[in-house]
Amino acid sequence: MSGFRVLATGLLFPEGPVVLPDGSLLVVEIARGTLTRVFPDGTVDVAAELGGGPNGAAVGPDGWIYVCNNGGFTWHREGGLLVPGETPPDYSGGSIQRVDLRTGAVETVLTHCGNHRLNGPNDIAFDATGGYWFSDNGKRRERDMDRGGIYYARPDTGEVREWFFPFEHPNGVGLSPNDGTLYFNETVTGRCFRASLSAPGTPARVFNAFDPSACLYGAPGVQLFDSLAVEANGNICIATVINGGITVVAPNGEFVEHVPLPDPFVTNLCFGGPDLKTAFVTLSGTGQLIAVPWPRPGAPSHFVDRVRM
Repeated sequence: MSGFRVLATGLLFPEGPVVLPDGSLLVVEIARGTLTRVFPDGTVDVAAELGGGPNGAAVGPDGWIYVCNNGGFTWHREGGLLVPGETPPDYSGGSIQRVDLRTGAVETVLTHCGNHRLNGPNDIAFDATGGYWFSDNGKRRERDMDRGGIYYARPDTGEVREWFFPFEHPNGVGLSPNDGTLYFNETVTGRCFRASLSAPGTPARVFNAFDPSACLYGAPGVQLFDSLAVEANGNICIATVINGGITVVAPNGEFVEHVPLPDPFVTNLCFGGPDLKTAFVTLSGTGQLIAVPWPRPGAPSHFVDRVRM
């Protein structure tokens, strides 16, 4: 696709873009273990040292940046691309962290759901009430891997509940513009699921990966679904790996389009700009953050105006 602008290069597997009110952006660098800020003039600066494997990020109602930390990967180069591998020897579990951008202070806010340890938190989305949905992708080892789930947590009370389990590497999470529907992806199968919500943080019904009525869309062939973002009209935009690009699906499950991009590891996107018609996309294999003109506006994110800067 032509017409996109490269905002930053040399990033170590960037994901989790967040647009800030001053026009700068945050990304995580998973292989570097940082939350990194990219300024409009192209300057790149480490905002916080997180360790492990920081992944999805979002602004919380308190103005802090909440980050899913998957605990890290091993890494290797393949065909000029940086590629994540299995669980590293120093892995100690996954967590949800929060960062004060003013100071770079980092706090761990969640490591367990009841007696269950979080294995590989991956992506996060806040609703208007200040609660957040997040995925736990699990971890891969040489001969086995975890099954993951989808959780809802409230930073004001500390409550957390697992709602959907088991799934094969659940990944991107997002909400419809009215917060009434939750969407999430299953990476290895290339499927996107939808769940109607009867109240904030509460699904109208609970299902697992084998319920065909819950599957919004399944990609043909070998395509992996990573993170997602939602347009103002309700379309779901899915960062797609292998068939590198953005796959757009309507709320009724119909395929809208695939926007190809020059990296097989297109992992995350968010919307920004004055009219929310710019998609900021992470090309993780080549370590780039790009800006793509988008034909339709994205849905606004909650709490961005509260960022502590």
